[in-house]
Amino acid sequence: MKRLAQRALSPEGYARLKNRRRRFERALAVWFSANGMTASLYYLFHDAFRREQHATLAGKRQYYADVTKKFDTNAKLRRDVHRIEKGLISQPRRDVFATSYITSTLDVFAAAVRAHDGVIAATGELRWAHDVLHAYFEAVASHPKVDAARDAFHTVMRTASLSPRSEAAAPAPRGEVTPPPVTPEAFTALTKRRRSVRWFLDEPVPRDALDQALLAAGQSPSACNRLPYRFLVYDEPELVQRVATLPFGTKGFEHNFPVIVVLVGSLAAFFSERDRHVPYIDASLAAMSFMLALETHGLSSVPINWPDVEERERRIRHLLGLESHERTIMMMAVGYADPRGGVPASEKRTLDQLRQYNHAPGTQDEP
Repeated sequence: MKRLAQRALSPEGYARLKNRRRRFERALAVWFSANGMTASLYYLFHDAFRREQHATLAGKRQYYADVTKKFDTNAKLRRDVHRIEKGLISQPRRDVFATSYITSTLDVFAAAVRAHDGVIAATGELRWAHDVLHAYFEAVASHPKVDAARDAFHTVMRTASLSPRSEAAAPAPRGEVTPPPVTPEAFTALTKRRRSVRWFLDEPVPRDALDQALLAAGQSPSACNRLPYRFLVYDEPELVQRVATLPFGTKGFEHNFPVIVVLVGSLAAFFSERDRHVPYIDASLAAMSFMLALETHGLSSVPINWPDVEERERRIRHLLGLESHERTIMMMAVGYADPRGGVPASEKRTLDQLRQYNHAPGTQDEP
């Protein structure tokens, strides 16, 4: 429709049409934003959130399928074990907790052990689950649900093979963790050095450096430790170019990307619409850690915004083979910075503009 209007009208006529459409859309937004009901009516005839709705519902479907079938990494097991961890570190710790989900947690744990032929490795998700569950059953008092789950745990472990490890992957006092050898001044300098670099040298990027930066990214916080994202890394020149042309904002410099990374979020880690924004939050936390880690390897990066545009969503889903419950969150180009390439100053906001202490709460109680 847009191209048809451009061909049919003069540039001035097309500009007038665009202005009228914007005024009409502004008037609609003002009227329909009056309350939640009219807003729902507005989006009933507007496809802005249709893909997100589909992805959220497809994610719920996949979540329930994965609970009983996927055991290389299981969102329910990760969530429940992390909830138990939080119960173990509570001050004061309750004598009994997690009774509402300990039975289903043991069901998933037992199924995961069977799927691994009874072998629990020295590291990894399953070992972490074992160690936390072991600490839990050592700590909690007797309760019908807890006692039944404890018996189920011991039954599983009687036939399981547990690889040795030096220490348990269970909660530990913060004082036992060695502080990192990084001063506040050094970290601030790292954040200031990281800038969006758009011009790179024609040099290959070592995968070992990328992998180490990705491991650092994987240490980022995640809601209930579900880590609902993955990094798709492309370093084959033809693929890099095909992916680099998909987003807006790369025209004119996408030809010099040595590596491009696509950060993809998964809604299959969630059973409720309330968590539909978590993949975006968790992946963004990991992306920042990844970009900072790249700097320590002498590599630079530029984050690339991904707009929710139907035609581009369709192209990237086809090119990358994404599932219906997956959402592209952002991209990043990575490489060795060309020392001759310019970098925008990008003046940041001042401290006073960034923060507010004890912002005055509302005067009315919540209705």
